Amino acid sequence: MLKVLKFGGSSMADAVQFAKVKAIVEADPARRVVVVSAAGKRCKDDHKITDLLYLCHAHIQYGVSCDGIFDMIRQRYLDIRNDLGLATDLESEFAALRKKMDTGISKEELVSRGEYFAARLMADYLGFDFLDAELWLKFKLDGTVDQEATYEALQRAASGRCVVIPGFYGTMPDGTIKTFTRGGSDITGALAAAALDADIYENWTDVSGFLMADPKIVQDPQPIERITYAELRELSYIGAQVLHEGTIFPVREKNIALNIRNTNQPDHPGTMIREAFDEQEVPDNRFITGIAGRKNFSVISLTKSGMSSEVGILRRILELLEKYNVSVEYLPSGIDCVSLVVATDKVAPCIYQLMGDLQKEIKPDKLHVIDNIAIVAAVGRKMAFKPGSSGKIFARLGENGINIRMITQGPEELNVIVGVDNKDFANTIRVLYDSFVK
Repeated sequence: MLKVLKFGGSSMADAVQFAKVKAIVEADPARRVVVVSAAGKRCKDDHKITDLLYLCHAHIQYGVSCDGIFDMIRQRYLDIRNDLGLATDLESEFAALRKKMDTGISKEELVSRGEYFAARLMADYLGFDFLDAELWLKFKLDGTVDQEATYEALQRAASGRCVVIPGFYGTMPDGTIKTFTRGGSDITGALAAAALDADIYENWTDVSGFLMADPKIVQDPQPIERITYAELRELSYIGAQVLHEGTIFPVREKNIALNIRNTNQPDHPGTMIREAFDEQEVPDNRFITGIAGRKNFSVISLTKSGMSSEVGILRRILELLEKYNVSVEYLPSGIDCVSLVVATDKVAPCIYQLMGDLQKEIKPDKLHVIDNIAIVAAVGRKMAFKPGSSGKIFARLGENGINIRMITQGPEELNVIVGVDNKDFANTIRVLYDSFVK
């Protein structure tokens, strides 16, 4: 068995966290490939190393000295090394980096050094080989990952070895460093797991998996023990704070299980994510896996007699929104009406022009906009096997005085989505959680 592990910035913050990582890795001989982020915050008022590196580059761009910031970065890693009693030669590498900053360095190469130094120290601490991401993670000219070349290179480089890999970056075809967007170390870990056909990809962070609802809205929500990739995608899209969006696809494509774990509570099983689960693995009394939502949508409603028999009308409507670069989030419809759910901040700058075009091109009988709408989704793979799930949800909301402004549900019955007034957003989530989870 092979497990690929990724540790986030909070797990790399100081020597104490390094020791936790080592205990986790050594607890299971299958944990042979480790991907790490740059050192994160040690406390609330601390700085992430990546933020400091971005700040260094900004100072360089404006011709302002960054010596103080650079010294903070250097000292953080020296402190970790010294506290752990390691012999890694950081001094010469930091000196070389500082010289390169004076003569010219790209922003992406500079900010990638946070992961680089963290991985150098962790490799020394674990007794693993250091494997630089620039040796195997390859980008194409358009900035996307060259998956075939990446997988082949890592298979050659990591075969039969215990390695520590810096996350967040790789190289362009000309050898220059390119980084992912923030949080991209998750993607590095997922690519490594997929390339090596790992049995499990363990993503270690500072939370014990996902929660069934936002803890800022619901008090002490229960953890999600098991969730499918499809459910995770739905919750992420509707607003749940989960993983970097690029993390899921490499491991899902290879049908590799993804386990979200907490470095500070290593005995907690966290959340297991797979393509599917056996029915006996999921409690029979629960048909909702998670609840999430977002506020501030607008609903553009069109009504026109005979709309359902007018060929191409929906295409024409969507083309008008495309003209103004407005994405449609949801599209609930009836026989002679259609509603376009769009993010208010995206449509606001062009709403009057768009409404004018819709009136001119479509000639609806009625056309109006409703603002201040929140979208809440109850997501669960077992909904399809529970008769009356939607009815129960609507009944509970009605009993609690929540006016439903919109309803939509896909044919796969993976979720039920309701639109409510912004003012009812938090209460809607609480009512759903209290009614179907507690």
